[in-house]
This record gives sequence, C-alpha cells and structure tokens, in this order.
Amino acid sequence: MGDDKGMGRRSRRPAKQSDEQLNRLAALDAGNALAVTPDLSAMADADLIRLRAALDVEMKRRNLAVTVGQIAEQLAIGFFNGTAGRPNLQLAPTGTTNVDALSRRGERYSIKGVLNAKKTGTIYPDAVDREKQLFEFLLVVKVDREWSLEAIYEFDWKTFCECRSWDSRMNAWYIGLSGKTLALATRYDPVSR
Repeated sequence: MGDDKGMGRRSRRPAKQSDEQLNRLAALDAGNALAVTPDLSAMADADLIRLRAALDVEMKRRNLAVTVGQIAEQLAIGFFNGTAGRPNLQLAPTGTTNVDALSRRGERYSIKGVLNAKKTGTIYPDAVDREKQLFEFLLVVKVDREWSLEAIYEFDWKTFCECRSWDSRMNAWYIGLSGKTLALATRYDPVSR
C-alpha cells in the first residue's frame, strides 16, 4: 500500500479517522444514498475533471479517505468493530510495515482493498528472513464500483502462506483472487446490501 520506493512502508494517510467519520462511512455503506447525486453523464469532460479535483481537495481538507486502500481499511475496521464475535480493531501507527490494524489482543492485521483486481497489492517480506511471520491475519476487502463493502475475506497466516504467490518484479507476495483461493478464507458479508 506504500509508495516509499517499494519497501513495504505505509504511505501517508489522513489523520486517524474519528469514530464519527467511521460511523458516517458505515451509514453510507449500509445503503443510505446521498441526498443529491448530480447527473455526471450530463457534465462536460472539463467540468467533471474540475469536480474531481475539487472533491480531492475537500476530502483531504476533512481528512477523509481518498483511495480504495484507505476506504478498505475504514470499512474493515468499522465492520469488525460493529460485528459481535469479531475483535475490535484500531488503525496501526503510520509507518508500520505490512500492518494496517491492531486488535486489543495485539493481533496484527494487514488490509488489502480490491475493486477491479485479480490479485491483492503487494506484501513485502522481511528483509532478512523471507519466511518471517508479518501479521496474524490478512483481510482482503472487496468493494463494489460505488466503493461500498461487498465482502471481507480473512486469511490467517498459515492460509496466507499456502495461497500466496511471489511477484518477482516487485520482490513481494500477493494473493490471487480466484474463487478457489477465496474459498479458503473466512468470508464476511455486510449485514444489509
């Protein structure tokens, strides 16, 4: 998820999302439509680009997530914190390699968001020991075209190791998103879609 020259470090993200912001996102994800949705198909290309830029500036000003990865982290944390029997998660400190969230029991979670992908983003191995355990769980968060939660797939470390593939160009691991691979994970679906 990072852009620090492929070293597996986390990219800068907006300040930690407040519970209020996470709840707002969860409410939007629960199927509540925006009150006003402009007719984007009627807009000129230049106007659409200006709108996109203005949205980006305003979202950053409000410290709102602006990437699929950031949205995936919020959706996963909101889902786990609002689901009985799942551990409460909190964002890991910025810069924590391969770890996006922590449970109260100290379990490390790596979160990968996917929209239209056939594989997850990369997971960089330890520089000294390529087989060193990096996290306890990997959450693959599938979002739909509207960036709403479609499903969360939870891989424990052992299952991740069985399913992972090596990207020789990136010198990192990833998970392919075939039905066969996803069937090995624990799947969580949103309550209402």
